[in-house]
Amino acid sequence: MQGDSVIDCFEVSSSEPFLSQSHCLTDNSTRGVAMVPKLALDVLSCEVMRVLQLTDDCIVPISYQVPRKGQEFHEDLYPDTAGTSPAMSAEEWWKGGNQQVEKVSLHPDKRPKATTVKPTAVKKEVSSEGSKESTSSSPLSSSSSSAVPSRSPSSTSGLSSGFLPSPSPSQSAKAIQSMLPSSKFRHIQGAVMHRDTHITNIRGLNLTTPGECDGFCVNRQRVAVPLAISGGQIAVFERSQPGRLPDTALPTIQNSVSVVDFCWDPFDSHRLAVGDDAKIRVWQVPEGGLTETLTEPELILQHTEKIYSIKFHPLASGLLVSSSHDLSVRLWSLESGEQVKLLTGHQDQVFGLAWSPDGQLLATVCKDGKVRIYDPRKSSEPVQEGPGPEGHRGARLVWVCDGRFLLVSGFNRSERVLYLFSADHLSSGAVSSTPVNVSPSTLIPYYDPDTSILILTGKGDTRVYIYELIPEEPYFIECSSFNSPDPHKLQGLAFLPKTECNVREVEVAVALMLTKSSIEPVAFRVPRVKLQKEFFQDDVYSDTVVWWEPALTASSWLSGSNGRHNKMSLKPKDMTPSEAPKEAPVRKYLPSSVYLEEKTDDQKKEELLSAMVAKLGNMDEPLPQESFQGVDEDEW
Repeated sequence: MQGDSVIDCFEVSSSEPFLSQSHCLTDNSTRGVAMVPKLALDVLSCEVMRVLQLTDDCIVPISYQVPRKGQEFHEDLYPDTAGTSPAMSAEEWWKGGNQQVEKVSLHPDKRPKATTVKPTAVKKEVSSEGSKESTSSSPLSSSSSSAVPSRSPSSTSGLSSGFLPSPSPSQSAKAIQSMLPSSKFRHIQGAVMHRDTHITNIRGLNLTTPGECDGFCVNRQRVAVPLAISGGQIAVFERSQPGRLPDTALPTIQNSVSVVDFCWDPFDSHRLAVGDDAKIRVWQVPEGGLTETLTEPELILQHTEKIYSIKFHPLASGLLVSSSHDLSVRLWSLESGEQVKLLTGHQDQVFGLAWSPDGQLLATVCKDGKVRIYDPRKSSEPVQEGPGPEGHRGARLVWVCDGRFLLVSGFNRSERVLYLFSADHLSSGAVSSTPVNVSPSTLIPYYDPDTSILILTGKGDTRVYIYELIPEEPYFIECSSFNSPDPHKLQGLAFLPKTECNVREVEVAVALMLTKSSIEPVAFRVPRVKLQKEFFQDDVYSDTVVWWEPALTASSWLSGSNGRHNKMSLKPKDMTPSEAPKEAPVRKYLPSSVYLEEKTDDQKKEELLSAMVAKLGNMDEPLPQESFQGVDEDEW
């Protein structure tokens, strides 16, 4: 049945309905099963049945065989079976005909000749009346899929009538996986870090932030969390001060209105931008954290209607983008405190915004079922537009694979799906997609450009999904997932800069997880043996972008300049690189014929004799046994 991981097989007879039973334990849950026609069986290997199991991501052949010795045809196993030629036409049946389909033998030498014709073979016949072309294709060859996986230890005993239970499809699945690209991150492991790093006893969390909001946000120094207290209060916790929070009230940011979306300035760890009803308030957190409640923002940007989401520019300092209920997307300069660009073209609610890695383009995903790309400095209209997710329950997007593709996490009519779009051909639709599961919350993606790892989870989820993305088929390589003990309350996960990773433990990402009453760090590690951990893993850690330093100012970017982030190595000074040493050049030796070809035969004989003497010793010297004392010669 659908969703099961066991396939049952029964032998049925007229005297006893269910004579025996066999179980096949499969690696994945079953979505459907189809039986292969008898003519496709490998009769010489005593294969009596073959089914195809449909799982979530592959089709697995499952073979049933009778144990017999030798490669020969056993007539007792294979009675004649129905052929492929129709017994009558539809009109003949309608008039009362009851002809039966002619049966054919499964013996390889007695099968109809039509079954031996190669598939899609084209045969041309020329007659005196002209030329005509006919095509014919054969049924599946009897030798197809003849390789049968070994019996799985998880299978139960065989049928009493002599049928072997179906072997586990693990080998078939492995064979399919072997054709896919391998990933060094396939067995990535997530683990909650030690309790000493947790911030606990958090009270009064706001669990009703909109779906477009990331819920809570972090930077290298602090965490901002919205509270369910009147006045739109936001708590700010210092990461350098983990532990249990006091039961008394803490100083907060008094935003006046409930938070819709908020984010930290990537280039200023003290600046927090908060979007609400029709304003963007910019707050400045003092050095060392909050010591008193903040009530006056540093700057207020006036919108026309309620805000959906806000994002800082990844390269230019003091540049912010926002979307609102008036279906517009606006760019703001924090240097001047004014709107500098207005982008139009959306027909419904804007679900998400994402800047390209080079900061030149802006992508949006909208409730009207469209994905758009803008070049804000050149046009207020989208430069590209294409079909997006079918569902209307929310979506997120992020640029991946060096900005060549857009990853959109959305919905179809029934489940959550990941879509991959080419950034150069949005109008062509998704180049690939993969279903995830059925859940009401939007998957929030995090993409690490250094490793091409995509990590996703949603509000209320306990499972974190991990994929490696590649710019070619099959695009998605699924890795091990991480299951947290408690559901994520606000945002799935908020990730820290790459510099927070402990490279000695081969950590490739570190995130904070917000639970009902605590903030817990989660480390994602690539498993390596202890001996390997003594070296810096060059294959895992490429130079990372110093994205916390601006490449240019907002005014420079608006005037047409394009900056680029610097990069840095994550290798500590006291660690040895694990790069394999360069191979020493191989000394080339000429064949002996080169040295001997100019010598005479006598010279060659002399050299050969000298070599033999060198091994045997000098023949002029007496043998060792000659110096031994023994009996006289006449006594031998």
